[in-house]
Amino acid sequence: MGTFYEKAIRPILFTQDAEDAHRHTAFMLSVLSRASIVCSLLEKFSTPARTKPVELFGLRFPTAVGMAAGMDKNAEFWRAAPAFGFGHVEIGTVTAHKQPGNPQPRIFRYPPQEAIINRMGFNNNGCEAIAAALRKSGAHKKRPIPLGINIGKSRITPLDQAVEDYLASFHALADYADYLTVNVSSPNTPDLRKLQGDAYLPELLGALKEASVKRAKKLGTKPLPLLLKIAPDLGFQEIDAILGHIYDLQFDGIIATNTTLARPGALSSANEAGGLSGKPLFSRSLEIVNYISRATDGKLPIIGVGGIMQPDCATRMMDAGASLVQVYTGWIYRGPFFPAQVAAALAPRQREWI
Repeated sequence: MGTFYEKAIRPILFTQDAEDAHRHTAFMLSVLSRASIVCSLLEKFSTPARTKPVELFGLRFPTAVGMAAGMDKNAEFWRAAPAFGFGHVEIGTVTAHKQPGNPQPRIFRYPPQEAIINRMGFNNNGCEAIAAALRKSGAHKKRPIPLGINIGKSRITPLDQAVEDYLASFHALADYADYLTVNVSSPNTPDLRKLQGDAYLPELLGALKEASVKRAKKLGTKPLPLLLKIAPDLGFQEIDAILGHIYDLQFDGIIATNTTLARPGALSSANEAGGLSGKPLFSRSLEIVNYISRATDGKLPIIGVGGIMQPDCATRMMDAGASLVQVYTGWIYRGPFFPAQVAAALAPRQREWI
């Protein structure tokens, strides 16, 4: 299936503008997500036999591979994810305010390098509209697989008001999430990555943790798991400082990594601004996952993401210390059932990582 897609279908899709192809795919997936019987049949085909679910954050993940944020920005097709082998899905990035993102064109493919550069800029319908979409799709009642929601800062919001901006998204979306990811690492919103530093990060994470604890006390439930997504362009001292804040504020995990500003190898001549994803990112993401695992004695849950283009990449990411993995660009280059292939590759050794 994967070879057929790469030789026969992908060349046709890649003749389209990248964002148009994404939009058309999202529409087809949104139609599929409403066909529950078809999704159930595909899920049986896509979920490997004899796999042991991953228990993490008090949640049950049927497979160890998830859909990374950025694919389903507006919660349009998340219910179709299990049909392709995904064991969780992360929607967004969602911002407090609706925003169009950066001017088009803003997605650029580099097939020889199996890479993508994007400068989307958190284009989304805003937290209130996305909360309404999640409610309409029944996310407040039952979710087929764990649903993560990735939140970021609105472009119009100054850094010194970032806490209030993130809290607005938290309060609008918390009831629909199984976990929530704080995105301070996209390179496509001006100054956003400054939130990873000591001047802003402790206050932001502390406010979200406090909101989660207060919500849990009010509802009589456990606090919503909170994760932080970091950039691959950080130095190890910067990562150490971030890990200190995560421990101090009792965050539940970390996602490593977002896209990179680096342009390695043949991409050194690429003159498009934005974050690079795909194969060239893998070695750096793997290095950071391994570093975090060693620095925390394997006690901090890590979701590894970045450049997983082959099932073996996912295995290496798990061996490096990840508890789960996520894919995005690999799905685009390898085809619809690539997540199922990754899940099948991980299944025989799943017990080793739990």
